[in-house]
Formats: sequence, structure tokens, C-alpha cells
Amino acid sequence: MAFDKLGRFFGISNDDLSNDEYPTQDKEDRDDIPLNSINRDNVVSIKSGLNSSKSKIVLYEPRVYSDAKDVAQNLLNNKAVVINFSRMEDSSARRIVDFITGTVYALNGEIQRIGDKIFLATPPKFVTDGKISDLVDKKDNLS
Repeated sequence: MAFDKLGRFFGISNDDLSNDEYPTQDKEDRDDIPLNSINRDNVVSIKSGLNSSKSKIVLYEPRVYSDAKDVAQNLLNNKAVVINFSRMEDSSARRIVDFITGTVYALNGEIQRIGDKIFLATPPKFVTDGKISDLVDKKDNLS
């Protein structure tokens, strides 16, 4: 009785398997039939919802202004980019940030400062939560 209810819950019941399908087998032999041989239309693979292409985050340390093109190309390829400007002059870093900001705006993405001379640029399908700059400001006030 309990097995019948459990079978109905999972879409397998004795009602679905008539004696016409197994004319020479009794009930004990039917229990040995593998579950994957029974046609069930309501079964969905776990991997079916996953994208075959994985999201990527690219870490980048530009050294000259012409490196901005590589950063923009990664954004156009739907990759998030973390850009570290610690090895650049401030004037060149500002120019790259302006260029990347224009690229992000055109893609409807986001750019945000996540540290001292470190920025995160994301294409539209990426979602970020929280702000690291708030934590840095609190840390500065504590010292």
C-alpha cells in the first residue's frame, strides 16, 4: 500500500503498468525493472538549465592607454573585468576609466570602484551586490 502511494508520487504506479505489458511476469519480476526504462515525460535533467558557456571574470593590469581596447573587447564578449591601475600613472588611468565607462554605458553594464585604483566593469547580465568602498571608508574612520 505504501509503495503504491510512493510510486504514484514519483509517477510510477501499478495502474500505469498493466498486465498486458508483462504477460509472463508476475509482480516480483516487475520490481526488478530499472526505473529509467519507464517513459516519464515530467523528468527534467539538472544540467538542462545551465548555460553551456560559463561566465568569466578577467583580471587585467593595463600599463598603457592602448590596453583599454583589450578590456573593452572582454566586456563585448560578456566577461566581467577587474582592472588594477596600480602600475599606471593617474592621468592614463583616468583616460582608460573614461573609455571603459563609455563601453559599459553602451552595453548597459556597470562599472564600480572596488578598491584603491581597482575597478570592476561588468556586462549587463552580471549582478553585483554590496559596495566595498563603504567598508573601506569605515575602516579609514576607525584608524
